Amino acid sequence: MNSLIERVKSAMVGLGTGWILALMLLLSIMSLAIMLERAWLYWSLRDDIEDLMRDLGRLLRAGDLEGARRRLEASRSAEAAVVVAGLVEADRGVEASEEAMAGASALQRIKLEKRLAFLGTLGNNAPFIGLLGTVIGIVAAFDELSKVKMAASAASTQLAPEAVMGRISEALVATAIGILIAIPAVAAYNAFQRVVRGTVANTEALGHVLLAHLKATPLPEGATEASGVERSSSTPPSRPKPEESERN
Repeated sequence: MNSLIERVKSAMVGLGTGWILALMLLLSIMSLAIMLERAWLYWSLRDDIEDLMRDLGRLLRAGDLEGARRRLEASRSAEAAVVVAGLVEADRGVEASEEAMAGASALQRIKLEKRLAFLGTLGNNAPFIGLLGTVIGIVAAFDELSKVKMAASAASTQLAPEAVMGRISEALVATAIGILIAIPAVAAYNAFQRVVRGTVANTEALGHVLLAHLKATPLPEGATEASGVERSSSTPPSRPKPEESERN
């Protein structure tokens, strides 16, 4: 057991904290790239939802479904893309439109939440990666102290404290870098999650405008006639009663 501990300790001391610092540098670059990409995406999808809602309600009250669809397709927002999916299925009824918007909303939410899990995971675990570097640095520092006890010359005794301080400073730097990486990642994750929640809320509000119009508007006559034809075709022809056939 002691030999195993000595091997692990020698491996940790031999590797040092340099690879942990390189790993955290790579993670910080990836985190910054994701934050910039997500911020650009949310900025490109922004629109005046209140103005869009007013225009949609006005066009629906006027019965201009084609105009409402053009108005929605002209918007870059994710909310408009969801309501367009419901408007396409509007001629099939309220339930079909509602299901279409639910599916489109799920797709838009996946698009908006893409790569956010990385930021959340990094924000939660970056301090632990820095703590690992701290542990390695402390182990290396105690290893240097053990060498001091084994040394007999005064020269090595004077040089050992410098090595110990260097190991401890590496450990503290690793911890500091882990915290510095975690703070922006957590802040960006929370901010982006608020954007996603706001987008979902706006989507539901905009979708209710369309559903309110569909519920207040009866189905087109063509759809009613088609269903009547189907029902009449599915009903078997009535047979004459026995009394009527005997009379004939």
